[in-house]
Amino acid sequence: MTKMSPEIEENMEGEVIFPVSADVSFASDGFPKYKLGPDNQILEEPKEDNKGPSLKEVVEQETMQLSDQHKRLSVRDLACKFDKNLTAAAKLAEEAKLREVASLEGHVLLKKLRDALESLRGRMAGRNKEDVEKAISMVEALAVKLTQKEGELIQEKFEVKKLANFLKQASEDAKKLVNQEKSFACAEIESARAVVQRIGEALDEEERDAQNSKNQAADVEELVEEVQEARRIKLLHQPSKVIDMEHELRALRNQIREKSIVSVKLQKELAKSKRAEQNKLAPYVLDGSETLGSSLQLKPRSDGSPLLSKCSVQWYRVSSEDSQNEVISGANKTFYAPEPFDVGRVLQVDIVSNGQKVIVTTSGPIEPAARLATHVENLLRKSSSEFSVVISQMNGQDHPSHSVHVFNVGKMRIKLCRGWITKAREIYSATMQLCGVRTNANNAARSLFWQPRKGLSFVLTFESERDRNAAIMLARKYAYDCNAVILAGPEDLIFLRNQDIAKREEEKIREREAGRDLVYIQI
Repeated sequence: MTKMSPEIEENMEGEVIFPVSADVSFASDGFPKYKLGPDNQILEEPKEDNKGPSLKEVVEQETMQLSDQHKRLSVRDLACKFDKNLTAAAKLAEEAKLREVASLEGHVLLKKLRDALESLRGRMAGRNKEDVEKAISMVEALAVKLTQKEGELIQEKFEVKKLANFLKQASEDAKKLVNQEKSFACAEIESARAVVQRIGEALDEEERDAQNSKNQAADVEELVEEVQEARRIKLLHQPSKVIDMEHELRALRNQIREKSIVSVKLQKELAKSKRAEQNKLAPYVLDGSETLGSSLQLKPRSDGSPLLSKCSVQWYRVSSEDSQNEVISGANKTFYAPEPFDVGRVLQVDIVSNGQKVIVTTSGPIEPAARLATHVENLLRKSSSEFSVVISQMNGQDHPSHSVHVFNVGKMRIKLCRGWITKAREIYSATMQLCGVRTNANNAARSLFWQPRKGLSFVLTFESERDRNAAIMLARKYAYDCNAVILAGPEDLIFLRNQDIAKREEEKIREREAGRDLVYIQI
């Protein structure tokens, strides 16, 4: 404090000094010491006793520790930490309130002190007056500093409030997480209990099944042993009867097979004899060998027979199984050369004259040509086969040239060429037609009709009957294997479908018979 001279003390005795309010509290018992610089600025601030970190620093440190360790802490630990920090934030808020009250009291005290010094400055003179003015400047500097401290206190209060709200929200979120994790844990525990219960039930059921299977296995083994023992006893007592029965069954099967063969032969002979009797009564007769590669000619039996030129003629294929007549389209002449489709079938000719119908048939089915099948098998081993042919007709017109061409039958296509010149080359398709010639009387057994596509057709004459029939069989085989196409003549597709169905039925019958033989053998 500033010392006063004796003169000033005498002048101050008569002045009245206003007392300080009793409700003002001081943070410490002593007045702080300040050192003033030029222009009454405070150079040294009072040093506070650092007995330890403040509550705010403690809260910040705990918050940083929580943010660093929240990944390693459980939800329950986080909730406890947030609750502690929330309590600390509340204490910090209370401390801020106390500091605000102390700041307000400091402002009141400084104001009263300044008023007292102002009243003293009016009474003093000389050096004492200067000391009073210095004291007033010091009080004003303290007021400015206190105002700055108050601003810092307000900012600190705002941050503390913000931190308290954040911790409060975090505490609520942590509690929600705890409840949620608790519910999840309870659900998982219940599901685990259910799984354990189901596993236990399954194990119990498996044990029961294992026990039952063991009992059944023992019973089955005993039953098998009894059956084997019974079979052994039966074989010991009656071995000859079983063997005799097997021999008798085999003999009966052989007899049935032989009788069926004889029956089929008898049926064929009977049908052949009937056809022969009918042909004897007919005024016409078929001349020629009834084999593949030959040509059949219809001739009158006697001079009194009607002229064939004035009669209408139609050739048919007759199935030996169901006796159905299949029309051979285009075969309406007095001659016909059998083709591979006719093998195994009877050929029939209907002659109509003056409204009367006469039927003439072959004496039996058309027989295959000798060694033709072996020749075709050898050709199938090649990638393609070539035949020398002469073009007799092209698109229904006689071909003027009689030069030799090459008819190439491959696995994917057919080609007709002469040297480098290609007349036709087509892959196997549904529009392609191939059959024996049914309209040309000359060399009919060595000729075939080929239509590569619509609008183009040829009549080709081969060097021999065997080449002609082999070419037809190869082309039909390749076409069916390549694109499942059946090569035939005009309007012959229905007959071929029926033939295919009949073959499938025969295969089914053979399979059934094989199954029966297998049953017999097992018995």
